[in-house]
Amino acid sequence: MTLLFLFDMDDVLYDYDWRTRMADLTAITGHDLHELRRRWWISGLEWQAEAGTPSTPEAYLAAVNDAIGADIPREEWVRIRSRATQPRPAALDAVRRASELGRVALLTNNGILIHEHLHEVAPELVSIMGRENMHASAAFGARKPDPQVYRNVLAHYGAAAQDTFFTDDRLENVEGAASIGITAHLYRDAAGLLAAVEAFAAEAAAA
Repeated sequence: MTLLFLFDMDDVLYDYDWRTRMADLTAITGHDLHELRRRWWISGLEWQAEAGTPSTPEAYLAAVNDAIGADIPREEWVRIRSRATQPRPAALDAVRRASELGRVALLTNNGILIHEHLHEVAPELVSIMGRENMHASAAFGARKPDPQVYRNVLAHYGAAAQDTFFTDDRLENVEGAASIGITAHLYRDAAGLLAAVEAFAAEAAAA
């Protein structure tokens, strides 16, 4: 039996500064935060992208550029996202500990373009879990908290729900994972995350 540990990215392993990202996009487009949100995020287009539509990075970038009235190159879109994403060292230490106890992977609600560039957005994770284990929800055709995204991840890894641990800072995402039998932890701080990782591994070893 190999344990699988799944981690959310934003506001768990990394601080995500939404306003920094929007300020960079405002500088390019001239649209303020509210207009940017209206055109792409509030419209639901980002949610669709996180669930896998559009299905290619090129189609995603074309759609978002059309929506916000810009011509932002792929590398600039990634740079802006990366600049707003800063690591939490203590939380990353919990991932390192989990990697000693089983397999570790990332599951973040993001579109397929960011999926292809997670190694640039969250480079600190590459040496811990490997680029191949860093996933955006779009790659699995559903977004958290839809139970289907967790089922698809389990199928990808050949893992059983009872052998899987998941953490997220959003209660609905934790509940979605728990609904299919995954041990789910609501993230509050790095110390609590490390304790939850240790407890899950200890319980699995005793079973």
